[in-house]
Amino acid sequence: MRGVVRAGLASLVLLVLMLLAPGALAGQRPVLLIAIDGVIGVASSEQLEAALAEARTRDAVALVIRLDTPGGLVTSTRTMIKAILGSATPVILWVAPAGARAASAGTYLSYAAHVAAMAPGTHLGAATPIALGAPPQSPREPGREGERPAPLDAAERKVLNDAIAYLRALAQLRGRDAEWAEAAVERAATLTAEEAAARGVVDLLAGTIEELLAKAHGRTVKMAEGERVLELADRPVETLDPGLRLRVLQAIADPNIAFVLLLLGVYGILFEFWNPGTFVPGIVGGISLFLALAALSVLPVQMAGVALLLLGVALMVAEAFTPGLGILGLGGLVAFAAGTFFLFDPAAADFDLRVAWPVAIAATGVSGLLLVGVLGAAMGARRRRVVYGAEAILGAEGEVVGWQGERGRVRVGGELWEARADRLLLPGTTVRVIARKGLVLTVEPIREKPS
Repeated sequence: MRGVVRAGLASLVLLVLMLLAPGALAGQRPVLLIAIDGVIGVASSEQLEAALAEARTRDAVALVIRLDTPGGLVTSTRTMIKAILGSATPVILWVAPAGARAASAGTYLSYAAHVAAMAPGTHLGAATPIALGAPPQSPREPGREGERPAPLDAAERKVLNDAIAYLRALAQLRGRDAEWAEAAVERAATLTAEEAAARGVVDLLAGTIEELLAKAHGRTVKMAEGERVLELADRPVETLDPGLRLRVLQAIADPNIAFVLLLLGVYGILFEFWNPGTFVPGIVGGISLFLALAALSVLPVQMAGVALLLLGVALMVAEAFTPGLGILGLGGLVAFAAGTFFLFDPAAADFDLRVAWPVAIAATGVSGLLLVGVLGAAMGARRRRVVYGAEAILGAEGEVVGWQGERGRVRVGGELWEARADRLLLPGTTVRVIARKGLVLTVEPIREKPS
């Protein structure tokens, strides 16, 4: 009996320990994994900062960033690099899976990480600031003997030198190839995974997370407080979910999506004003507008572009309310098209940050069709007979109910009216209204009732 009681107590204690300290029972501190795909932006920097905070709270042995990016915003990239350099948890940046890339901003992040790795079939590089335009030679060629880049003005040279110094500083900090770092910025050089590993741009190649941890195990990395040996063998890997908010923010922070949401918001609210009570355009427009404002708040927006867009919409609305020769509408279309071009600041990102030409052309075309539709409806309304108000009854037909001399009563549209005419009319005669004064109609006979 006592043995049964002891076994039960031991099981209870074991269960409590499992609930309170599963990590202690396992004897394993985890490796945390996050995936950053697409353009580097505010959502990416928030995701990294949250992951580093989680790693610090849970005493993780390392944080692995699986990266696939074409580039991103300069401010967000620098924020992420500062977070990595000041991290108490070693950061392993892994360009994966096969076919992924660490272009532009991704190259800077790779150089900043404590351990940089790439999967076979990936590439990195092309870190030239986009504000400088196209590189002087092919992005895959780091330069030929005797070839010199095209001359830059003072402002461009300042931007280029700053980017070169920034990446060289990271290369020197991590002991990686500083000469190629300069070529990546100055000549938009790129490397495949195998080439990067051979040149010391990255530390190792790994096709799977298990291979990555096995190869990184035992490496010595330089942390802010000193050197540390990575102990990654047989560690459990836990993937951190960025959460719904960050996923939505990452999706809508695309310049094209933000622009389309802005248009849906503006036109939805305008349609609700034009057709009050339908609710659907207003609801869709309101939601779209708030999502667009959330996206624009994390993108480098130029106020001149926003002003041109609003001016264009305002001019087209003014054309709808004061239809004339279409001058206001045409000016609105021109302002709208210019606004799409100046909406975002390209110097704030290292990728092509602007509304795509197909999206801009389609949006301008739809706005033009709406303008033509509004003008056509307005001109048609001018040609139609008035169907309400005092003039609506003119031309209507009715029937004489009673008549004495030159005055009597007629039924028009189901209502009895006082009427007058220049002759005697017999009851039952069909008449047409030719004038109205107050509540008295002037009528003329159409068909006399036979006597």
